[in-house]
Amino acid sequence: MEVVECGGALAKNAQNGGESFASIMLSKENSKPQIRKAADVLGVTVNFTDFEMGNVDVSSEAKEKIIKVVREVRPDIIITQDPEHSFHDLDPDRRQAMITILEGIALAGRPYALDKLPGLDPHPIPTIYYMTPHQPNTVVDVSDVWNLKNEAMSVLESQMEFSGQHFEEALSDSNLENLVPGFSKLPNNYEKGRAVHKALDHAVHVYHGLATHGHYAFAELFAVKGISI
Repeated sequence: MEVVECGGALAKNAQNGGESFASIMLSKENSKPQIRKAADVLGVTVNFTDFEMGNVDVSSEAKEKIIKVVREVRPDIIITQDPEHSFHDLDPDRRQAMITILEGIALAGRPYALDKLPGLDPHPIPTIYYMTPHQPNTVVDVSDVWNLKNEAMSVLESQMEFSGQHFEEALSDSNLENLVPGFSKLPNNYEKGRAVHKALDHAVHVYHGLATHGHYAFAELFAVKGISI
């Protein structure tokens, strides 16, 4: 779902003539077509590095997968998870994946593994955007691409179905009705999950864009590190 979490920034970059690329470390096979479809909506090229769920490690081989992507794509900016968030999120693999990503980014700009990755010169990354961070310093106005972000989220059917079941188990009936009026009448887990995500996304992005004395209808939140370009 992270490709949509920062999907507004990715779509905006693509619409402005840039190239937006997403590399997915972990994904179930049945989710890949949905992620590709969401990426198409946003104007994003996507690939999968196919790390094994539950077995992500910080090995040389794992870091070389990240390095290969960075040196092939040669981005000016990388958007990735907030390291602070990853270390208290109890989703599997978050911590090891985060270390692997950061080590891979660091080593991609150095003369590391040149013999294993022939023809791929080092490529340093001057700027990293950490998405939805605990200590933000930047917002990106995504008002003009809000419809694309919503459309992309809607095609992540497996995630919406999971979320529908999760929220129904986690929240009381009254809370669900307050959050999404008519929740109990929605026909399936997909519709329930999508309705809750719409409510959450609307609240979060309006808050970041407008409620904190901003001037944007909808905004994505980032912590920018490095030298902005």
